[in-house]
Amino acid sequence: MLPEAKLLHKTYTNHLPTNLPVLFFGLPDGKIYLIYARFYEKNFENSGLEFVLAKHREFFYDYDTEKVIVSVPAKSKKVVKYENLDKPDPDIKIIKVYRNVKSYDETVQKLNKKVAKQIKKNRNN
Repeated sequence: MLPEAKLLHKTYTNHLPTNLPVLFFGLPDGKIYLIYARFYEKNFENSGLEFVLAKHREFFYDYDTEKVIVSVPAKSKKVVKYENLDKPDPDIKIIKVYRNVKSYDETVQKLNKKVAKQIKKNRNN
């Protein structure tokens, strides 16, 4: 069985520019990704739902021990609870915005494809 993104935390109230749920995932490469949905305007009085895949820059994830570690400052090895991933003014980088996806599950499948590519790349190196 191939490793996949591990769901760390799901929150319905959050500090992001959305009032929809946010999912936080840990990946084997140590990065933490989040998926959230938000509304966008298609045209006058017509909106759609887009799904955002973003990377959290303030934390590192140890995939083997399943621990979240503060990565800023870099010398800190402070372990934090999963709930602390959702914090005010998070330092995130949007990786991809999907408007052709219909659900969180489809976005998670895309994230798991990213994991599979990472593993394949690491095996080739």
